[in-house]
Amino acid sequence: MQISEKMTRDELRATLSLASIYGLRMLGMFLILPIFAIYAETLQGGQSHTLIGWALGAYGLMQVLLQLPFGIASDKFGRKKMIYLGLILFAIGSAVAAMATDIHTVIIGRIIQGAGAIPAVVTALVADLTREEHRTKAMAMIGSTIAFTFAVSLVAGPVLNRWIGVPGIFWLTAVLSIAAIFVVMFAVPQPLHSHFHSDAQTAPDKIKDVLRDTQLLRLNFGTFSLHAAQMAMFIVVPFALKKTGGLSEDHHWQIYLPVLLTSFVLMLPAIIIGEKRAKLKPVFIGAIGLMLLAQLLFSVSMQNFWAIIASLLLYFTAFNVLEASLPSLISKMAPAASKGTAIGVHNTAQSFGMFLGAALGGYFSQHYGYATVFEFCAALMAIWLILSLGMKTPPSVKTKMYHVRDLDKDTANTLESQIKQLAGIFDASLIAQENVLIVKIDNQRPPALQSETEQTILKLIEQI
Repeated sequence: MQISEKMTRDELRATLSLASIYGLRMLGMFLILPIFAIYAETLQGGQSHTLIGWALGAYGLMQVLLQLPFGIASDKFGRKKMIYLGLILFAIGSAVAAMATDIHTVIIGRIIQGAGAIPAVVTALVADLTREEHRTKAMAMIGSTIAFTFAVSLVAGPVLNRWIGVPGIFWLTAVLSIAAIFVVMFAVPQPLHSHFHSDAQTAPDKIKDVLRDTQLLRLNFGTFSLHAAQMAMFIVVPFALKKTGGLSEDHHWQIYLPVLLTSFVLMLPAIIIGEKRAKLKPVFIGAIGLMLLAQLLFSVSMQNFWAIIASLLLYFTAFNVLEASLPSLISKMAPAASKGTAIGVHNTAQSFGMFLGAALGGYFSQHYGYATVFEFCAALMAIWLILSLGMKTPPSVKTKMYHVRDLDKDTANTLESQIKQLAGIFDASLIAQENVLIVKIDNQRPPALQSETEQTILKLIEQI
């Protein structure tokens, strides 16, 4: 049995095309972040920061409610059909928000936008179109799209606002959404066969087990808190920058660009140390502590321009480390057979954090002042820091997937047992109904020994 080290042209085309669709979904959330709060205040009813928070957070709420149903529906009605429906809803919501003259209509538009909850469907389609040995690589490419979209949006949002305004940005995302339909139609291959993938999709019958896993619960609370603070921050910071620095929202990119670049440089050594030297837990806990410090500094610095800049630098450095680490930790700590479900719960926690952070951030800003917003965020970070201290040291593993032929139950159990007994195997799960073997291999062993283990796995698969 030979394993190709490179993705085929069709696999690469499908992955890149679907990554762009996934990025579009995040673009709808992120592009307006740095300028929306100031724009919303000019709308009828927009003087209420509570309603501004609901306008920002409504998108995330709908994602929470509809991601799983969209994924289940795609198994029955087809991946592409559900993606088309999601993109159409996104375009309609964008148009409604673009034409709005009051904050309530914007909220309706954002609700419709969020109803196009296609992330789980896109992930499932990627799984349909990639071989098992390249699935992890394809998912990593999609994950990097999210980080890239967020960074670009903070710079592009203020620039686009200067040229076309927030309504124009909504129109732009509507047009891009329609264009994305044609990308899916003509650039993404039609899968020969669609079926459920345990490594990429949420299995409803496994959700309870994932929710009972205290290690995963710590991480899910973390991603909830991280994204709650992210949304709450953008209710307040744009106003503070405008007031203390005398910069209109069109020029806020001049702040975000150098801060983001510097934070990226600062986070790279931490990620390298965490992954390459198996120091992920101390790096992770240190980043949470840095995020707590950033929130506390924010809470006392809203009247000082340079203190806000310092807070932003601490914030983005910590955010970058945590955002990069969380998916990796979920993958390492989730049982091999429940990886897709663990990621699905993780994504739901992220969307719920975005909703609640925006909603509460707006409420606290209106009724108690800017400092209270960050005191709330600091409380979340303090709880997360305490919880993280009890986290098990994550195993340093890499996940490999192999295709296996149809096996009866006894043969599948025998093969799984044989692989679990190999040196350097942390976990293994053979899912016979999906013809897939998922293996977690100790990543701290010498490369030659890792390669030897992988070759032994291939021989065992060939012998069955």
